[in-house]
Amino acid sequence: MEFRFTPEEESFRAEVRDFIRTETPEPLRDSGGGESSFSTKNWPYTLDFRKKLGARGWIAISWPKEYGGLGESLVKQAILKEELSYWRAPMLDPQAYQLGPALIVHGTDEQKRRYLPGIASADDVWCQGFSEPNAGSDLAGLQTRAEQDGDDFVITGQKIWTSGAHLAEYIHLLARTDPEAPKHRGISYFLFSMKTPGVTVKPIRQANDGEGFNEVYFDNVRVPKDSVFGELNRGWYVATTTLDFERSNVAGAAGSQRNLDDLVEYCRKTSHLGKPLIEHPTVRHRLSECAIEIQVARMLSYRVLSLQDRGGVPNMEASLAKLFSVDISGNLAVRAMEVLGVAGQVHAGSGHSPMNGLRLSHYLSTMCKVGGGSQEIQRNIIATRGLGLPR
Repeated sequence: MEFRFTPEEESFRAEVRDFIRTETPEPLRDSGGGESSFSTKNWPYTLDFRKKLGARGWIAISWPKEYGGLGESLVKQAILKEELSYWRAPMLDPQAYQLGPALIVHGTDEQKRRYLPGIASADDVWCQGFSEPNAGSDLAGLQTRAEQDGDDFVITGQKIWTSGAHLAEYIHLLARTDPEAPKHRGISYFLFSMKTPGVTVKPIRQANDGEGFNEVYFDNVRVPKDSVFGELNRGWYVATTTLDFERSNVAGAAGSQRNLDDLVEYCRKTSHLGKPLIEHPTVRHRLSECAIEIQVARMLSYRVLSLQDRGGVPNMEASLAKLFSVDISGNLAVRAMEVLGVAGQVHAGSGHSPMNGLRLSHYLSTMCKVGGGSQEIQRNIIATRGLGLPR
């Protein structure tokens, strides 16, 4: 068993790190970097950065060469995500490592020709229309309808928490096409333009002032039948393929490591009762706990990555990595606020907020742990698929 990255992989990590330092201005990294990728103010910079990644082939780094990728390993893809997250560079469009590979598996030749080049180059921006007001963790309970009308489908319904919908040009969406079928069946997958008549986007302003989330309404949206992705009424199985790609959650551990490193540096430079915070036993104990938890999260993510690199599909392992990573991110945010005290409640831009207000923004965002599947859903997967417990 080898616990180290190969010299080639370490060389790639160094190349990515140099690229980020060259292409990412430090003030933008200090303002949140990847966390602010959906900001309309930062969007031109984010899009330009992604296109530079695309020009290097890094967006499609693990895609087969015949589809415009580099044919590299998932390990290199994970290294790229780790470095982007740690250095707070703009995050990759999730559709690049989810929708792109799913298109390679399930898409028609025309869909591959039409969509893959734009995803790989970052010329096309996508959003994901899955969650609904009453169908989030229980996604199969979705109620958005797509009714066939001649050579078209007419889509009516609502999606929510649609990340980046206010910036996206295309959407990949699940809708119910057979209301009489069991809820995991009778669902179809669609690909179409956000500029299609009848699509309305309503932004949701977040507690941390983020701009990522949106509601999207579909009022008799007419799309051609070649918009169907995969088999009609079998969209649920295409969706599981989409979500199976790159589930290591390795970026979460890397982001937590950066947040911890910043907090440790703050504690070294800030004094309380005549000595640096880092020398107070309670503070050192809390920081040490965080450091250990982050390393555990990283190893759980590497376990998932190892399974995927060998051609396996992690289920329980991915849920365990996601569950633990989200928990430690929240724990770190709480401990940071405890260390910062009242100063941690000051918003960025006031001139008096430690670490430019990032810890407050982190605290407000990590208190919601639903994204990517609720904690309860992850525990159910671990119990049934990992431990073999009855439903």
